[in-house]
Amino acid sequence: MSVLEDSENDESGKRPVFGNRFLTDEDEVFKHNAWDNVEWDEEQEQKALEAVQKNSTVTMPDDDKIKFKSDADKFWDSFYGVHQNRFFKDRHWLFTEFAELAPNKDIQKSRNIFELGCGVGNTILPILKYSTEPNLKVFGCDFSSKAIEIFRNHPEFDTKRCEIFVMDATSEDWNVPFQPETQDIIVLIFVLSAIEPVKMKRVVENCHRYLKPGGLVLFRDYGRYDLAQLRFKSGKCLEENLYVRGDGTMVYFFTQEEVRKLFTDAGFAEEQNVIDRRLQVNRGRMLKMYRVWIQTKYRKRQT
Repeated sequence: MSVLEDSENDESGKRPVFGNRFLTDEDEVFKHNAWDNVEWDEEQEQKALEAVQKNSTVTMPDDDKIKFKSDADKFWDSFYGVHQNRFFKDRHWLFTEFAELAPNKDIQKSRNIFELGCGVGNTILPILKYSTEPNLKVFGCDFSSKAIEIFRNHPEFDTKRCEIFVMDATSEDWNVPFQPETQDIIVLIFVLSAIEPVKMKRVVENCHRYLKPGGLVLFRDYGRYDLAQLRFKSGKCLEENLYVRGDGTMVYFFTQEEVRKLFTDAGFAEEQNVIDRRLQVNRGRMLKMYRVWIQTKYRKRQT
């Protein structure tokens, strides 16, 4: 199974702001590539629950669980070794969903943005390309050394405004090129789901440590019953709602309540926590694909 991520663009190549396109006439379902805020009826919810129960009844042997959890960086190295920078598209939709990352020439003060799990730069490269802030500094880390190598060799990588490095974000002490309470924004986009749940709390606590008072975490990740979860075959489940893809990478599927508890327990104040139920359609094959993402914003309280 390949990675199913956030392919959310319409025909024009631009993703509409979340919540702006509603399906009111079922006969028009194939008029657009995607619809927002699609309501699930009880039958669809039950089918999703049954699919998850079916594919998670049989979990992996303990030896395999240990291998996939302890060698996660090696599996991501292998993934990027195969796909290089061709798999994920640059996330230009972030500028509409997270206006805090959008180009803003009026921001004159120094500003620091740090992305965990930056991969090959699909979030950072659009920021560097379009930002006109004179005092912007962007940091990025990934525990795949191969991803960092590919990112660093990208022709649009800007060493003056960006610093990237290899780091395991689940480490108790982060080895980062900046001091605590120095980051204005920390970005967590489809990264926490690649971490085993027992280690997520440590990641969020370190985010709190390195953000400035008033700083913001921008989070978007897989929601429970997303198409990617329902597609898993039996025997690919490591533990409840945590699976291993065919390429060896792990993926977890969240509820809004789980995300809320992770961040509020670490001392964050919630500013946004929404579930994006999106119906994507393949008009050529007349297929309906139900995606579920969770999008949140959590702010570090002012001291």
